[in-house]
Amino acid sequence: MLDLLMIVLPVFGLIAIGYIARQTGFVSERMGEGLSEFVFSLSVPCLIFRTLVRAEIPEVQPWGYWISYFIGVAVVWIAAMVMGRTFFGLKGVSGVVAGFSAGQANTIFVGVPMILKAYGDAGAVPLFLLIAVHLPVTMTLATVLAEGRQASPLIILRRLVTHPIVVGILAGSALRPISSHIPAPAWQVLDLIGSAAVPCALISMGIALRRYGLQTGLTLPMIISALKLLVHPLIVLLLATMVFDMPPVWAGVAVLFASCPSGINAYLFAERYNEGVALASSTVMLSTVLALGTTMLWLYVLGVG
Repeated sequence: MLDLLMIVLPVFGLIAIGYIARQTGFVSERMGEGLSEFVFSLSVPCLIFRTLVRAEIPEVQPWGYWISYFIGVAVVWIAAMVMGRTFFGLKGVSGVVAGFSAGQANTIFVGVPMILKAYGDAGAVPLFLLIAVHLPVTMTLATVLAEGRQASPLIILRRLVTHPIVVGILAGSALRPISSHIPAPAWQVLDLIGSAAVPCALISMGIALRRYGLQTGLTLPMIISALKLLVHPLIVLLLATMVFDMPPVWAGVAVLFASCPSGINAYLFAERYNEGVALASSTVMLSTVLALGTTMLWLYVLGVG
């Protein structure tokens, strides 16, 4: 149990520091927004670029790995949309926000530091391979569902290829053949920027949680949080260990990836359409708080620590 706490507490401890610092007025909202922009637009893309350029990518695509994860995404996404529309009267984009909140994980601000803390360098390749397809799939699906037939493929494509995370993925993949020619000072710059991702991401997450709060009732956010934190990783665990054949570290990374709380992208998506904002913000807040306990559960199940 102590080993599990040593994995979880540094992650959620930094989130708590950000939350308390904002709660007491020690830092401003502007600081949180600046940290978040730095992490999202610069630090994490550099971390992804550095990892993909150096990583040993398997020659055979890990289809079982991706299928295990995204079947889980589909199940919880559909379940949240159906329950939101059937029992809570959600309509239009608000229903999509419910599904997006259940299926889209906070990989950057929680998943990256937690998984790297749990598995170290061995978990970096499966982690960033999943990140490479996670955002494009979930964001494209949410946009198509929200805009229906009016969704322009060109607009969706432009939004994806200009997204900082996608830029890091594309650049890292493109420069792999010439990685040995990249000068040492350039690597040092990338290392310095990328190493700032974890602490800055977690502190900015804490500041953001203070801003979002619980702006709506608890019932639906609690349901969505349960789908995200318990049902999704359970589905991934069963598929990754009983249906598909993959290394234990890869299965563990997929499960921990699925166990991450709802991502801030759900909130940003809701704000873009000005619908379901309170639901998304409440789910982000609640699922992040509950993830402290559920993460320890999944680490125990996986035998990490």
